[in-house]
Amino acid sequence: MPKKLRVGVIFGGRSGEHEISIRSARAIIESIDRKKFDVVPIAITKEGKWLPPADSAQLLPAAVQPLLNSSATATTGDIALVGDPSHKGLISLKGDSQPLVAEKLDVVFPALHGTYGEDGTLQGLLEMADVPYVGCGVLASSCGMDKVTMKSLFVQAGLPICKHEWFLRSQWRADSAKVIRTVSREIGFPCFVKPANLGSSVGVSRAKDKASLTKAIDLAAEYDRKIIVEEEVVAREIECAVLGNDEPKASLPGEYVVYDEAARFLDYTEKYTSTGNVSFVVPAPLSKTMTARIQKMAIQAFQSVDGAGLARVDFFLSRDGGELIINELNTMPGLTEVSGYPKMWQASGLPFAQLLETLIDLAFERHRDKALTKTSR
Repeated sequence: MPKKLRVGVIFGGRSGEHEISIRSARAIIESIDRKKFDVVPIAITKEGKWLPPADSAQLLPAAVQPLLNSSATATTGDIALVGDPSHKGLISLKGDSQPLVAEKLDVVFPALHGTYGEDGTLQGLLEMADVPYVGCGVLASSCGMDKVTMKSLFVQAGLPICKHEWFLRSQWRADSAKVIRTVSREIGFPCFVKPANLGSSVGVSRAKDKASLTKAIDLAAEYDRKIIVEEEVVAREIECAVLGNDEPKASLPGEYVVYDEAARFLDYTEKYTSTGNVSFVVPAPLSKTMTARIQKMAIQAFQSVDGAGLARVDFFLSRDGGELIINELNTMPGLTEVSGYPKMWQASGLPFAQLLETLIDLAFERHRDKALTKTSR
């Protein structure tokens, strides 16, 4: 019987999306083919501390813990094993009573959302350690995390986007009146205020006048040094999942259908709890022509940031079906039980367990391709 691959699932993290990451990790662990993969949990606390597998498992629901391998594990970040040829580029995560020498991980699945995990920082660490990992590389992760940079790349690729303005927290604190004037003139009301480097609607507010705009910017500034303000687009909210490396494919699109106009803004609560106000419908009720157009634009957006592995691309489609614009791209979309990304691939004929295996295969494919690049003369 072939040896199982040891998959390190990293979750938690220093991010406002810490809890969503835990839910994604749980879904991965419950659905992955345990005949092929041995899952090692690696948690990062909200303070940034990396926990050994045994402690990491305690942060997951009790029902999941028997599915895990909690032995000492080689991963990144500790100088304990530097110089040990059996642990090239890797270090140990071990408990106090565990041996220094730990088993090597074959691949890492960074189920982290938001800062210090989805933004290229962890990806850079894994690149330095020469460890295969699921998802986008350093460039795509950092560009996909920063909504301002992302939109600039979309424009360069000829993709349509909404009107927006951005500024730094320091500029807001130095001259808030000037920022309010600029936003009022260039964007108008209502508008949406967002931290430029966060997801899951954390820190996002809808502003309908100057007073609510001030409160919205103050909130967004708690989560990021860069703030983006976008025009409100009253339209259908369509999503499309992308999967692949150099030859990516797009899923059938899905749509968030809102039953209560008061819940038109999909905040954190609407996305991750069963309020009954919103449902995700896949496939979205679209013509074949519009479906193909969305899929093509999703792949273009993915390639514009040099994506790899996976991404979810979000669109606004006007009610009359005439105008389609890209809202944003998410390089590590939620993989929870209510998340759109796995649902779209399920509807496209790719069950979640098979999707996870494909993502791991793509991680090895990208790692082999990078190994062909010379690093010395």
